[in-house]
Amino acid sequence: MISSFNSWSEDLKSRVEKYAVCKKLTDELLNASRSVCGNISIEEAELEPIARMTIELLRERRMTIGFAESCTAGMISAKIADIPGSSDVLLGGVVSYANTVKTGVLGVSEDTISKYGAVSEQCAHEMAEGARKLLNCSISVSVTGIAGPGGGTPTKPVGTVCFGVSDKDGTIADILHFGEEKNRTTIRRLTVAAALIKISERICS
Repeated sequence: MISSFNSWSEDLKSRVEKYAVCKKLTDELLNASRSVCGNISIEEAELEPIARMTIELLRERRMTIGFAESCTAGMISAKIADIPGSSDVLLGGVVSYANTVKTGVLGVSEDTISKYGAVSEQCAHEMAEGARKLLNCSISVSVTGIAGPGGGTPTKPVGTVCFGVSDKDGTIADILHFGEEKNRTTIRRLTVAAALIKISERICS
């Protein structure tokens, strides 16, 4: 499924407005066309209000969260853990940088990786499901992508990131393209921001 951030609940929108920086970023994401976020950039400081919003939503709903991270290598869970009180919601995460960890720890099928690749919606889907089962959390998020500068292909260029979100209602996966011209740091930061926003989107849906 291709996600364009074009349909958000009013509940989420009202909470986003609490944070001016967060609102500015999410407005840009909401206006992105067909998931091609080529003109979006982000600074490290802009991630904090998004993380705070995510924790608030999880805490209010008495939910816990876990992560399966490939290209971000723990950055998402670290950003949540930066916020005091995050232990109320954060259970843990798996840094599944290597395919052997995706298959051996998260339970991703080797056939899935062989057929679709590690950077695929199918792999992200199985990563998210595996993390939720492994960590026994209410909701889990997975990311797998190509942060560059190498590793891109014509069909999966640098800046391609796949996301999975799993909860009691099921698992969804989608893909975002952040742009080949962005550097590794920016792509990884955008991945963190998008993952956190997808959590809020799922909770409020």
